[in-house]
Amino acid sequence: MKQTSGFDALLEALKQSGVNMDGRFDAEAEAPAGGSGGSGGGSRPPHVQVELPFAERMASWGKKALIIAAIAIVIIGLAAYWWFHPPINVHSTDTWMFVGVFILLPLFLVLWSRSRSYGTGTGKVEPNPGKSKAFKWASYVPVAVALAGVVGAILSLSIFPGNAEKYANVLQTDTLDFAADIKEANYSEIPVIDRDSAVLLGNREMGSIPDFVSQFEISSLYSQINYKSAPVRVSPLSYADLFKWFTNREAGIPAYSLVNMTTQDAEIVRLEDNPIHYSQSEPLVRNIDRHVQLSYPFYMFDEKSFEIDEEGKPWWICPVQTRAIGLFGGTTIERVVMVNATTGETQDLAIGDVPQWVDRAYPAELLIEQYNWSGKYKDGWLNSVFGQKNVVQTTPGTDGNLGYNYIAKDDDVWVYTGVTSATADNSIVGFVLVNQRTAESHFYSVPGATEASAMQSAEGQVQNLRYHATFPLLINVSNQPTYFMALKDDAGLVKQFAMLDIQRYQNVAVGNTVAECQKSYQALLATNGVLADAGVDTGALEKQGVIAHIAQAVVEGNSHFYVKLADGSAIYDFTLPGLIEIVGYKEGDPIAFTYLEAEPTNPVEEILKADGTAANTAKDAQSTGNAQGNTA
Repeated sequence: MKQTSGFDALLEALKQSGVNMDGRFDAEAEAPAGGSGGSGGGSRPPHVQVELPFAERMASWGKKALIIAAIAIVIIGLAAYWWFHPPINVHSTDTWMFVGVFILLPLFLVLWSRSRSYGTGTGKVEPNPGKSKAFKWASYVPVAVALAGVVGAILSLSIFPGNAEKYANVLQTDTLDFAADIKEANYSEIPVIDRDSAVLLGNREMGSIPDFVSQFEISSLYSQINYKSAPVRVSPLSYADLFKWFTNREAGIPAYSLVNMTTQDAEIVRLEDNPIHYSQSEPLVRNIDRHVQLSYPFYMFDEKSFEIDEEGKPWWICPVQTRAIGLFGGTTIERVVMVNATTGETQDLAIGDVPQWVDRAYPAELLIEQYNWSGKYKDGWLNSVFGQKNVVQTTPGTDGNLGYNYIAKDDDVWVYTGVTSATADNSIVGFVLVNQRTAESHFYSVPGATEASAMQSAEGQVQNLRYHATFPLLINVSNQPTYFMALKDDAGLVKQFAMLDIQRYQNVAVGNTVAECQKSYQALLATNGVLADAGVDTGALEKQGVIAHIAQAVVEGNSHFYVKLADGSAIYDFTLPGLIEIVGYKEGDPIAFTYLEAEPTNPVEEILKADGTAANTAKDAQSTGNAQGNTA
């Protein structure tokens, strides 16, 4: 049997419905060429009859049936509004979708069917051309409203004149100096685990509370916040299923999970007197999305987050969207509704009045999107598409999603991400920090490796162990912008830590603890002359003694002298050309120097003269090397 194509099947269906290949109806094709319908003997223009089967059936309905149908539509619409609770706001795409499905489409069908019934007449309606025409024109109203939404969407596009500049100015970013603005890393405030590890720890702790396990489970939210000056992730418990909700809804949700991202301690915090009654696992009235939307029907809410205040009380933070460009474009946040998770009481606040303890007024992905607008459209729409001069974007993640992380700064949570060129190569031109409470945005010009490249470099250091690197954090170590990441095994457990110099990403240090990793990293920077060149006080120790053994080696193209003193077994590493004077020393000579403690060797920072002043330092490495290069 010959297989017909979709196009052939369409032509066959048209023929069976009475349409000829020339686009005319058979009745018109059989009409005389000189009929009264045309002038000069020409044929009539093609015409296709629009058929709406459901509307045709509605045309035969009587007035009583139409009234019943209208009441049913209203009831269904109200029930749908309560269940889906879209905002009553012309700028909301959810509203337009709801109105289109539950209002415009039924209204069009009713008006169109009445036009047909009065046009052809039915058993219950006499033909009436005037009413038919009136209902026909009325049926165009819902179509016009739908077209208005399409026009509004077009006016929101960046290609529309003037919109590119508006998109570029939604988020204002200041350029700052990294070393001056980012404080030295305080390891009691650095999250050493990522979200996946926090989920693993929280779920493991949940298993230790048998009276909760059978009734509740931990929500997947795990919002990262600052709680009592420490980075933590918090997530409420949720009802395990619908039956568990029915049996526990009166008492509410009795606890939430809290995981300290620094110490890796997890606990299930019981809410003895203030259980959670409003949550995302509530299916009906106390569902937090439904509760806050019906309380503020004209607000458009963005991604909600679960937070706790300084007293440990649970809250829902609900950002309110506004549109700055056209009908749907330029999303930003100007207000926040705070909902007490226990009582359901709400507070409607302007963004500037949000309390200090609130950390997530702006969703992270919205801030990333806003920065990408400024990076793309700052020189106009044409440049963003064709020339792409100075066009930058945030670095992508390793899993196909946006690549970002969170850091604590000034008791706020800041979104961190690298910034790369429009071609998305393996290097960054800098990085950006954006405050999630205030949308304050800072850019730091630091060329170096992307987060993905840094992760690969760190994994290469432990490739024999097959550990996986987490998405890096940005920290300041001795005024050097540094990637910090955890190394996890296949079970998701943190085994080691890695630090990597952003600008020189071949400098990777690994340690079993954060302190060990830091010490190895600073020693690595000192060995390569980075710390001395930056004029950083490294806290070096002073040592003097008699040389018992000295040996030379070449490591990665650099000459090193390794020295052991007579009074100990420690090995001291003198790097050339910075510490070139070491070539004049031999076994039995006295020597004095400063060094950093590290394993397996202690990198020497400077050689001291007899009077205690520096004879030569690692800082001279650069000048000596440059002089040698110029001489060559």
